[in-house]
Amino acid sequence: MIRVVVVDDEHLVRAGLRLILEAAEDITVVGEAADGAGAVEQAHRLRPDVVLLDVRMPGVDGLTVAPEVVSAGPKVIMLTTFDLDEYVHRALRAGAVGFLLKDTPPRELAAAVRTVAAGNAMLAPTVTRRLISSFAERGPARREAARQRLAPLTARELEIVREVARGLGNAEIARQLTMSEATVKAHVSRALAKLQAGNRVQLAILVHDADLL
Repeated sequence: MIRVVVVDDEHLVRAGLRLILEAAEDITVVGEAADGAGAVEQAHRLRPDVVLLDVRMPGVDGLTVAPEVVSAGPKVIMLTTFDLDEYVHRALRAGAVGFLLKDTPPRELAAAVRTVAAGNAMLAPTVTRRLISSFAERGPARREAARQRLAPLTARELEIVREVARGLGNAEIARQLTMSEATVKAHVSRALAKLQAGNRVQLAILVHDADLL
């Protein structure tokens, strides 16, 4: 079972998300919180696999606590009402693996939770890719710094990381580059270690910053 904590200041939103997620046989909601402080407490106490974390909440919001929640171990998906939210990019840099709009269809919501729990980033939805592209600052200094960070990668690792930044999963990359999925996974793991990146989203942001797409 995939264990999920739902964090939103609106009770009706939390209840709706719980209803949708628990309709799936492989997902259970183990906790809820109404603010960022509660999110941190639940993440440490319940050790969920995934936390759905609202961006904007009264008191301590999701953006502020995203790094603390991530450090507790779960994968974090940001929830937002708006198609483009300038705060989400900062949350992705803090280690969140993607974000969903609150009006995401039920089937897509459950699929997103499964995708993230499996260790993949939410890069496929056009909303996420557009946000990363729009808010990555690509000035000359940032571009050069990003390219220097990517320098330790081999040519093959860089090729695979660029495909990650395009939103492809391991299986899709394997088919495109004619290699096994296990080989792709190994290259991604080595790239993450070399770049000291927490997840695939951070790899994607670095590629976008380097302007390599």
